[in-house]
Amino acid sequence: MKNRWGYLFISPWLIGALFFVVGPFIASVYFSFTRYDIVNSPVWVGMANYKTLFFDDPLFWNGLLTTLEYAAVAVPLGIIGGVGLALLLNLELPGMGIYRTIFYLPSIVPVVASSVVFMWLLNPQIGLVNSLIRLLGVEGPNWLQKRPFAFWSLVGMSLWSLGGSMIIYLAGLKDVPTTLYEAAVIDGAGAWNRTRHITLPLLTPVIFFNLVMGVIGAFQYFTQAYIMTQGGPEDSTTFYGLYIFFRAWRYLDMGYASALAWVLFLAITCVTAVIFKTHSKWVFYGR
Repeated sequence: MKNRWGYLFISPWLIGALFFVVGPFIASVYFSFTRYDIVNSPVWVGMANYKTLFFDDPLFWNGLLTTLEYAAVAVPLGIIGGVGLALLLNLELPGMGIYRTIFYLPSIVPVVASSVVFMWLLNPQIGLVNSLIRLLGVEGPNWLQKRPFAFWSLVGMSLWSLGGSMIIYLAGLKDVPTTLYEAAVIDGAGAWNRTRHITLPLLTPVIFFNLVMGVIGAFQYFTQAYIMTQGGPEDSTTFYGLYIFFRAWRYLDMGYASALAWVLFLAITCVTAVIFKTHSKWVFYGR
């Protein structure tokens, strides 16, 4: 009887998950083997979509390589920056709560709003970045319309929202037993040795979590590139997620977009599996 009432109360969520998650999930598998433009009925084409994207679509490989490059650069930078910021904000100094709030605020600003702000900052004529560079007697580039500056501008923008991961690292730092630091100080260990041999090893579970989430997020990178560059210049910022969007909604090629989405799903699964496979060699769970 108790189970029946429990299922009754969660039934709205179960129904929603069935129609809006499980249903589209299964439908996308079918559509990936069809030619489908929303207007007309799907036409079964078998493996044609997958054959085209692997052997006849240079934009597929461009999007995949661009996304991999972004993940390889932005994720490590985010981890290093987040850990460093958390270590600084973990110091017991007056007004530290205010600083933590200031650094956390950018992570809750809507991505669209942040993208518009950065478009102004990077504007070649009136942007703040080029205005500051002009003070040094140098004319800055057109950041978002010239390669490779567009790609690296998006990488730099990814550091804007470090506050989200910083909060998680701070929570991990608060969980490190103070007795270990006290014992290390008695043994004569300096600040660097305490950080290297106590703080970082005990922080590796949190780093592992942020690494997995960061890689998954990097593979689905979309909003900033769509708003700021539209994939340009010369497809240098056509990330994989952006290319899926273009195929689905610009060309109404839903079948092909579904095939692209499933390749992305398999790629994320494989990369995540590799990270989980190797984490036992560097993640320390002991206390």
